[in-house]
Amino acid sequence: MANYQKVEAIKSEGSISAKATGLRQAFGVRHGETISLVGGGGKTALMFALACELAATGKSVITTTTTRILEPSAPETFLILEPDENKMMALLLRELDKHGHITLATERLPLGKLKGVSPELINRLAELRQASYIIVEADGAARKPLKAPNATEPVIPPTTSLVIPVVGIDALACQLIQKDVFRPEIISRLTGLPLGEVVSTDAVATLITHAEGIIKGSPTHARIIPLINKVDLDKGLLKAENLAHKILKKQHPQIERVVLAQMRLPQPVAKIFFSGTKQER
Repeated sequence: MANYQKVEAIKSEGSISAKATGLRQAFGVRHGETISLVGGGGKTALMFALACELAATGKSVITTTTTRILEPSAPETFLILEPDENKMMALLLRELDKHGHITLATERLPLGKLKGVSPELINRLAELRQASYIIVEADGAARKPLKAPNATEPVIPPTTSLVIPVVGIDALACQLIQKDVFRPEIISRLTGLPLGEVVSTDAVATLITHAEGIIKGSPTHARIIPLINKVDLDKGLLKAENLAHKILKKQHPQIERVVLAQMRLPQPVAKIFFSGTKQER
């Protein structure tokens, strides 16, 4: 049975209702972190919502990608667009005190997208410790709720201390075909689910925790906190609770909690599930 307690005092396997919990608290974000977002659709919404919340505390936040993202609107962030990463670094250091939240990109691409930066630049930024937080979208999913990485993905910077794999709970209504999910052949190989079958809870839990799945390339020192998105859909919360339990039952050593959310809502966090051996601080 789920165990509902205050966020300050959680122990044993259970969950908390988190209507008043922000993203920073839900993910236990620590000062100085580099956070990498991987997986299905919802990463960009999470990146800017988390950045906005962190910047509101008076801290400086850098958002960027090692692949491509949709260009944010002007009120969301101050954009530095510079193909030369050394010049970009100089611009960033000059502007960081003026703007609480800065987004970095190297060029504009078709369809309103931005090309990101190299993982080496992110490592340099992390080592400088000029920004309080760095948030990186580390792969793309073609707006699908579920994806598997190919041989070159994800591009997670080695300085990453928190990896957030994202899946949409609407993946459970999908067939394992290209129209519904991103790279179904790889998902089938990793999970054992035949192509064309309806995506199961067990398959998603396996894909999230498999070393070659969504979290592929995560640094061994990083915490991994899955986000199950779109729980506001019909029966979404119940399905997400079941998926959260299955993820935690896999007992991946880097996963101690799972966050359930609806990223399009003003207060996105719905519930947080914890493993049976850790205590929330």
